[in-house]
Amino acid sequence: MDLVTAAEMRALDCAAIEERQIPSLRLMENAGKAVVQEMVRHFGPLRGKTVTIVSGKGQNGGDGFVVARLLRQQGCTARVAILSPPSALKGDAATTLRRFQRAGGRVHPIPSGVGVGGGPAPPEAGAPPTRIDPVSVLGPLLQRSDLLVDAIFGTGLNAPVEGLPATAIQLMNASGRPIVAIDLPSGLDADTGAVLGAAITAMLTVTLACPKRGLYLGVGPNHAGMVRVADIGIPPDLMAAAKIPVTLLDAAQVRPWLPVRSRTAHKGTCGHAGIIAGSVGKTGAATMAALGALRVGAGLVTVATPRSLNDVLEAKLLEAMTVPVPETEARTLSTKALAPLLAFATDKTAMAIGPGIGTHPETKALVHSLLSSLTRPIVLDADGLNAVAGHRELLSTVHAPLLVTPHPGEMARLLEVSTADVQKDRLGAATRLAQEHKVYVVLKGAGTVVAAPDGRLVVNSTGNPGMATAGTGDVLTGMLVGLLAQGLSPWEAACTGVYLHGLAGDLAAADQGETGLIAGDVIQAIPRAIRRVLEK
Repeated sequence: MDLVTAAEMRALDCAAIEERQIPSLRLMENAGKAVVQEMVRHFGPLRGKTVTIVSGKGQNGGDGFVVARLLRQQGCTARVAILSPPSALKGDAATTLRRFQRAGGRVHPIPSGVGVGGGPAPPEAGAPPTRIDPVSVLGPLLQRSDLLVDAIFGTGLNAPVEGLPATAIQLMNASGRPIVAIDLPSGLDADTGAVLGAAITAMLTVTLACPKRGLYLGVGPNHAGMVRVADIGIPPDLMAAAKIPVTLLDAAQVRPWLPVRSRTAHKGTCGHAGIIAGSVGKTGAATMAALGALRVGAGLVTVATPRSLNDVLEAKLLEAMTVPVPETEARTLSTKALAPLLAFATDKTAMAIGPGIGTHPETKALVHSLLSSLTRPIVLDADGLNAVAGHRELLSTVHAPLLVTPHPGEMARLLEVSTADVQKDRLGAATRLAQEHKVYVVLKGAGTVVAAPDGRLVVNSTGNPGMATAGTGDVLTGMLVGLLAQGLSPWEAACTGVYLHGLAGDLAAADQGETGLIAGDVIQAIPRAIRRVLEK
């Protein structure tokens, strides 16, 4: 599914209207109908409910007027609070407002609070106009509502929100009422997910035609709530012809890549994942990576770990094998482990380096040597990434396909920028690292980004805040190396692993709630996530 910028969406709208002669009013009507359908789907029957639609004067406001009219047809008390004089509306927005009013709908113009006349009697000559506090008008409307609909700005906003719209957004957020945003929460940057002064915090966002980047990037997920994509009648071939460069990762994309076992499969035909992991106090990272690889379908998994920790891992891992290798006095991997680890890698179909290995100088040197020597596909994560921070040129010396999985802090160290810089432009940061060093990048976080050296970009649609807990990154590393071991390409493994990992987290959270979710819950849900994708 294409993930569009505001400009790309405008171009699609124009193409539909000008090239295919689809009336813009029809698209607006379709949008309003789709929003109402999603409201009913999410909240149940709306008959008898009071819904206030807070609208601006542009196209987003026009969508809101359609929603208001259709809600009245369903037996709702739907009223419009408009943040500009009705006379200021033009085009389709003015048309849909008139239709709402002709159907008996009530419009409440909200005064700006500055220079508003309208006291009980005309003011005396030279007297200042009466000021009417917008809070005194809008506040009671919101409080006497069951649901609110945000139709203020949509994707057209490109400057900080000020004045009456800012007041309206603050009142809506403070009302305690569920908010449905049309297309995009007002105040959110459609491209980056940054807040432009103030932004609606919605329970449900019904985005029109294509999902917008800002819903999945930056702080967009905090404001969007549940996102539903609504078909408004733009022809699919127009969208395909637009060649949108960023896609939203979904089940349909990864389903063809899921490994399918033949009836005669055995463990030797399902891949052998090698994982170099662990140090004193961090055997859990090695354990979770191994279990992630097994749960995603790898036939064999072997963990190479510092010698003195081997017995601990053997006790923790029943289904995976372990190999002890030379260690430092600090019980981390030693440079003396290089030859044994290269021998260890010879019969593996994919390798992972990093979970819990620590940052001992010898361990870092070992990682440098391994990267220049291994020939199997590699996943580099955690302390493996920290080992190359400040030496990212080493990434370009790797002879094997390389998939790196930084979180924002690790990406910042790799690129020698601040974490804030990474978070401001997650797509740009992932693309830069991928193209400069010809590696595949999984930039973790809300809206995980996957970037390929050839410019392909996806943003993940699964996952939840409950996954912000220790160990979930190690699980992802295991899943990625497990998929590589089964023969997926780095791009296929990255997309499939990221999607399944987030979906497993969603399934676990649905059972147990987000608070208190642990990495082990995600591991247990991986088979269900695979089944869910295959069943759709």
